[in-house]
Amino acid sequence: MVVNSLAFLWFFLVVLAVYYCLQTKKALQNVFLLACSYWFYSQVDIKMTILLVLLTGTFWLLGKGVGNAIERERERLASRLTSLSVVIGIGALFYFKYLNFFADSFVAAASLIGLHLSWTTVNLVVPIGLSFFTFKLMSYVLDIYHGKISHERDVISFANFIAFFPTILSGPIDRPKPFLKQVNMARVFNAANLTAGFQRVLWGMFLKMCIADRLDLYVSAVWNNYEHHSSISIIFASLLYPLQMYADFGGYSEMAIGVALMLGFKVAENFKRPFFTTNIANYWSRWHMSLTSWLTDYVFMPLNIKLRDWGTNGTIAAIMLNMTFIGMWHGANWTFFLFGIYHGLWYIPLMVSGQFFKKTKIKVNANGWPTQPYVLKMVGNYLVVTFGLILFHSSNLTEFGSVLARIATAWNGGLFFDLSTMVNGALCTAALIYVDLQEEWFPKKRLWLPSWAERWRWELMIAFEMVCIVLFGVFDNNQFIYFQF
Repeated sequence: MVVNSLAFLWFFLVVLAVYYCLQTKKALQNVFLLACSYWFYSQVDIKMTILLVLLTGTFWLLGKGVGNAIERERERLASRLTSLSVVIGIGALFYFKYLNFFADSFVAAASLIGLHLSWTTVNLVVPIGLSFFTFKLMSYVLDIYHGKISHERDVISFANFIAFFPTILSGPIDRPKPFLKQVNMARVFNAANLTAGFQRVLWGMFLKMCIADRLDLYVSAVWNNYEHHSSISIIFASLLYPLQMYADFGGYSEMAIGVALMLGFKVAENFKRPFFTTNIANYWSRWHMSLTSWLTDYVFMPLNIKLRDWGTNGTIAAIMLNMTFIGMWHGANWTFFLFGIYHGLWYIPLMVSGQFFKKTKIKVNANGWPTQPYVLKMVGNYLVVTFGLILFHSSNLTEFGSVLARIATAWNGGLFFDLSTMVNGALCTAALIYVDLQEEWFPKKRLWLPSWAERWRWELMIAFEMVCIVLFGVFDNNQFIYFQF
């Protein structure tokens, strides 16, 4: 059951009605919310729900142990329990996501030097959302150890932080402090939150159904049969794929944030117009922001401190390791490993030139529009991202090499043309570009809108999104790309 399905709509309407009937009783409200979250997750796999409950209980006890050890000034015990929590979190990820990958890779590497080993692949089902909720589990204990929060005494509140149904499948990855503060307060009905939440859910549905799924019809048609398509068609599909990814994952994030807001929770933002950036560092500061900030705080910063004696080289090493983790977080495949390395390499020129620590400022001309060199840098950065996503999109390195070879050799054919998909997708994508352009460059004035349209801006926007969803929306593709991670 996904957030843009009819089943979820009925589920959420029932949840919302009962939830606010309990608004004067915080404890009951939290118990009900947790029950709904576990039921929602159990629709994926009841066995995985049992795993979720076991991990939640384990980390709550570890957090309690770390908190009590700190209160009693038993630093060594607190450190050991924190290390144990990291081992369990990474261990769960390794077992379910990476065990077969590393075992198969080790056997293959051994065969190259004449050692013939055997490994029977373990048939493991990776729990949906594992990469998201294990990060929340680890950050909880780490934040207690570093004195950022106190251990949560109410296990129901903590379990809600981990299993919160709008975000458990694909994030955003919330931090413990702001969420636990909200879950320990009674959430009362707020019409403004309901309206704002609905607007974000509708925008997310528009992004997913009218842009991501519409573009997917073209991208998949080309990519799944790249051997029969021309270079220009593969390049065009590759240029569309970043927009598809943005609309798909950004759409899910908008819906999750909107549903959470209707329940009285403000969760982490995940995207901030990433294609209006001019270098890879700025791109990652706006793409999947909850993941990037998590790894920055818990991986990059500790590594950078440990390697500070190496100066700039130490920071570069920390960045490369951090980006490698980002790549591998997405899955057990050498394509993801190289995807992380590829992005990390683009940080090196920024470090060497000193641009990494400088805040990029928009350079504008006399009319207030960004200058041509600035726009060209944006286009160049989009192309950098696009090439990386060809690697990301490939099922393995062999396919990646074959796609590049096809691009290099198949220049005789024309562009594959799907009139309905391309026209409808272009119309909806233009709306996304307009909204992002407006918010990025002209937040204080409205572009190309007459005065009467400005007065009814939100109403017209909602009507436009609804009409587009009905006319152009793809209703038979509910799966989100990031569910696999």
